[in-house]
Amino acid sequence: MKEIFLNRILIKFVLLSYIYMVNYLKIGCGILTKKLVIGIFLCAIILMHQFVYVQGDDFDEDEPLKEVINIETKTYSNAEPPKISASAAVVLDTVSGRILYGKNTHLRRPMASTTKIMTAIVAIENGNLDDKVKVSKRAAAIGGSVINLQTDEELSLKELLYGMLIKSGNDAAIAVAEHIGGSVEDFVEMMNKKARELGLKDTAFKNPHGLDANGHYSTAYELAKITRYALKNPVFSEMVGIQSTYITNRNLYTTNEMLSIYPGADGVKTGYTGKAGRCLVTSATREGWRIISVVLNCPSKSARAQSSKDILDFAFFNYKIYNLAKAGEIENSVNVYRGKEDKVSAIIMKDINIPLTLAEKEKLEKTVYLKSTINAPVFKDIEVGEIRFSIDGKVIAKTGLKTGDEVAAKKYNDYFGEVLNIWFSLIKKGPND
Repeated sequence: MKEIFLNRILIKFVLLSYIYMVNYLKIGCGILTKKLVIGIFLCAIILMHQFVYVQGDDFDEDEPLKEVINIETKTYSNAEPPKISASAAVVLDTVSGRILYGKNTHLRRPMASTTKIMTAIVAIENGNLDDKVKVSKRAAAIGGSVINLQTDEELSLKELLYGMLIKSGNDAAIAVAEHIGGSVEDFVEMMNKKARELGLKDTAFKNPHGLDANGHYSTAYELAKITRYALKNPVFSEMVGIQSTYITNRNLYTTNEMLSIYPGADGVKTGYTGKAGRCLVTSATREGWRIISVVLNCPSKSARAQSSKDILDFAFFNYKIYNLAKAGEIENSVNVYRGKEDKVSAIIMKDINIPLTLAEKEKLEKTVYLKSTINAPVFKDIEVGEIRFSIDGKVIAKTGLKTGDEVAAKKYNDYFGEVLNIWFSLIKKGPND
């Protein structure tokens, strides 16, 4: 890789500077010359440090796990949530969006190449996967983790997305951004616009790849929200679950260690820079239930895998999905004033499937709010109430209730008919009844 080559040149430069410095000091050169030599040596050290620091994103993601993580599934029943090394973390249910585990969930942090989750979904929604993309000089020159794109090389947008999501190619991210947005800067604005559309308050993008930059940040919770949204797209969901594939002149192997070591893991993205630390967004599915974990700023690749595993185990062991409401089912009925029918059915507007612990299930309370009477005419699908589910007074889920049928208003003929019916019934009874 080009970064390794450049790093070696810098290291040689530092060593040569050191040798010259020692030799000059030994032969007793002038004070000014001594200061100049020492200054060059110090500048070389600073230059090497800055290069390695800034260009670190996913630089050594290909390295194997240096430590063996505990692959046994832990149980956390009636116990405290796991203690993990990540500075911030969250586990999110993809169905309800409920938080199942949290640690500094709303703490703003740099997020390295997990940035590419947003890059990918914006590109997929705004591009044609079969488009041919010509690689620019800017894309070919980017550092960090790359798939070694060459200037003027052409690949399909789909291939570049594979290179970006599976191999974490920063060069692929730049090429994608330029193709979709016209420029990197305009594409970044598209990313920030999408963040606003998703209601994100603690996320801001400065680039499409995730290299450290002032003002480039997110939170564990909002990264999980971005991922939850992206996973609804079948193209994105398929891409992030692939462990290896082939694109033009390249074999790609995933940087996501969880895909091979965690049962049920099916996505999504790794990240690493000097400021962000080791980051990992994982999705896992068991018995049809998919959840997302995010860990930010772990000290090592093994630590982020262990942290991810521990909080996913905690969620899968302690929570179970419950169906609290089913769309289309009749919940109750509402009185109709001056209608041809006295009542109209109130039906549930949407499904509510939510993860609960056993203790939460036992404390769950259901409250139905419903209009007592509505005036005719009544139209179908008009909201007439709400069901709320709460635990210890806090609402965790709710759904509306709507009319299931139409009820026409009574007209003069209807009232006249009612009077005749009453009159005939009285006649039938007779005066002695």
